[in-house]
Amino acid sequence: MAGDQRIDPRQASFFTRPDYYEVLARLRADDPVHRGDDGFWVLSRYEDIRELSRDPARFCSGKGALVNDPVRTGGMGMRTPSILHMDPPEHAAFRSLLNRRFTPRELTGLAGVIRDGACRLLEAVNPREEVDFVAELAAPFPLGVIADLLGIDHADREDLRRWSDAAIESPDLPPGETASALGELAGFINAHIEERRVRPGDDLVSLLVRSEVHGRPLGNDELFMFLLTLLVAGNETTRTLLTGSVLTLHEHPDQRAVLLADVALVPQAVEECLRWVTPVHAFCRTATEDAVVADTAVEAGDYLCMLYASANRDERVFGHDASAFDVRRHVNPVHLAFGFGEHVCLGASLARLESRIFFEELLARFPVYAVTGSPERVVSTTVAGIRSLPVVLAA
Repeated sequence: MAGDQRIDPRQASFFTRPDYYEVLARLRADDPVHRGDDGFWVLSRYEDIRELSRDPARFCSGKGALVNDPVRTGGMGMRTPSILHMDPPEHAAFRSLLNRRFTPRELTGLAGVIRDGACRLLEAVNPREEVDFVAELAAPFPLGVIADLLGIDHADREDLRRWSDAAIESPDLPPGETASALGELAGFINAHIEERRVRPGDDLVSLLVRSEVHGRPLGNDELFMFLLTLLVAGNETTRTLLTGSVLTLHEHPDQRAVLLADVALVPQAVEECLRWVTPVHAFCRTATEDAVVADTAVEAGDYLCMLYASANRDERVFGHDASAFDVRRHVNPVHLAFGFGEHVCLGASLARLESRIFFEELLARFPVYAVTGSPERVVSTTVAGIRSLPVVLAA
């Protein structure tokens, strides 16, 4: 399998091929550290990905974190690295500015607001007509939550979705296709930062404007990259999880029946959906020195791609039934849907809370919803997104 040139996650179509999970299983079994060309490696086993993620000294993020990272390709200049591209000790210093705001205990106070938002969206949809689940529910719900946290007015949110999608898709597209939207997004973010300097509130941007790292305030470029990451990651991951989970429960009616019979299983089911859907395809690390990964020698400067969906179906970790969807599964050890190590997703607790609340409200109102057409998938090397999904809620 080592010579199979089709195994190339740098091509976004790799993630949408019909035999994707069969390919991942073959990689895990026969070629867990698969060598591509130009020093590009593909990792598919759970333990290898965990080991890489916990060793930033030998496998850094500063030379690229995305599969087709602009840092490596030169596609989009980045004067200041995002938090995704930071290594110790800078990463911990920046992350600590917001860590407390994203703890489960701190987020408990938002549960009522999040539930109100889910209820408003569900009540606004005509339940007997076919609607696009993404456009009507999965996209506006988490976008509304993160926009509130960032202090962004409701009127801006349609543009925010368009801009966020452009940011996610930009590494895999020619620069001209997303340049206009990204330019608009940059202008909006910079204007919002300046507004919060003048009129601060109780939002995350106001907090960052007042914050210091190493005894100095954050510069405009640092604030911009921080806000861009929060905005895009704060809605795309949850949107992908919600849409993928709705589709998965439709495809597994026996599991939906189990969940409907015992709503206390919803938090557990969210973890299984995270494992099964795996909203983020992959992140990458660069070897800072010659190293050995799973008995395979890699050289300093090589780029290693970690396939999270493969890790989350690794039979060595999740058992012989790892390729089965089971809402009663106790996911132990933890799945890698949010990454691992110092770069584990900052908003993981928020995504869990949003998803739990959304499914409690959705299934209470529309237990027999039906997917009425094929999903249109996002062709991306970053997210396992679905662009549109036709559903009838009161099927």
